[in-house]
Amino acid sequence: MVPPWVPPVPPSPPPQDGNGAEPTDGGGQDEQSPTTPNQSVPQQPAQAPPSPIAPAARFGGARLNLGKFGRGGDSQDMQRGIRDYVRKGYGGRATAVRRFGGTAATAGTLDGALSRVARGQAAAPGSPLDPALLAGRSAREVMDAIIEAVRPADGTQDAEASRAAIKDALSELLTMFPDADLLNLTEDQRGMAIERFVALDVYQRAMLDIGKAIQDKAPTATIALSRLKEVKEYVKQTVAAAFRKLQSAGHRVTTGRVNEVVRAALEETFQVFEGYAL
Repeated sequence: MVPPWVPPVPPSPPPQDGNGAEPTDGGGQDEQSPTTPNQSVPQQPAQAPPSPIAPAARFGGARLNLGKFGRGGDSQDMQRGIRDYVRKGYGGRATAVRRFGGTAATAGTLDGALSRVARGQAAAPGSPLDPALLAGRSAREVMDAIIEAVRPADGTQDAEASRAAIKDALSELLTMFPDADLLNLTEDQRGMAIERFVALDVYQRAMLDIGKAIQDKAPTATIALSRLKEVKEYVKQTVAAAFRKLQSAGHRVTTGRVNEVVRAALEETFQVFEGYAL
């Protein structure tokens, strides 16, 4: 279910006590431990859990419902299709979050790149984000440079999906903030760019898996595009609600925490998708 090129989802940070320190089991050595104070216990390298084998026709239910949506336009068929994509196609949100681990990783890289240029930090020699190379460039050229720096093409569909999602996210950001400078975004603007990227990356990857069902069953090409746009808006709204929920709980998209927050938003998003019951 999870291709080998997908980076592992980073672990959650350890819980902390009220003073910000990691909790202990009382500070002493385990009474049942066979080691002496001078012995060290060899640490075993952490290993990612094996990826479950994808069952045959795992996207069958999702494609069936999305085909109905493409033909008739009933939004409940669309939501059932997305539900089956997560619940049956990936066996639930836990595997889906692993599959979309690249989304969290790329979001962190995107935030890092935007943060560095906003702080005026020098880019590595030859980097597409070298200020000397971007002086006087148009917004479109700067956008292309950001894409190349954050997600270079590597021949995989995941990379192409992420590159398209970065481009669309930055385009939407400029629509919302016409005076925004892509090389000097505020923290709120960067947070919005990350949120939109996550939503659009989820949409792009999902449509690579199951979007053809809509295109094949829609009566016309124009209607197919309209149906795809409706799916995109549904994904964007769900992801935005997940980020709002996290922000209200004190988890904002800030540099250094992007990967963690994005992973939590993905978990919340897939829980909503998976839980659709009608």
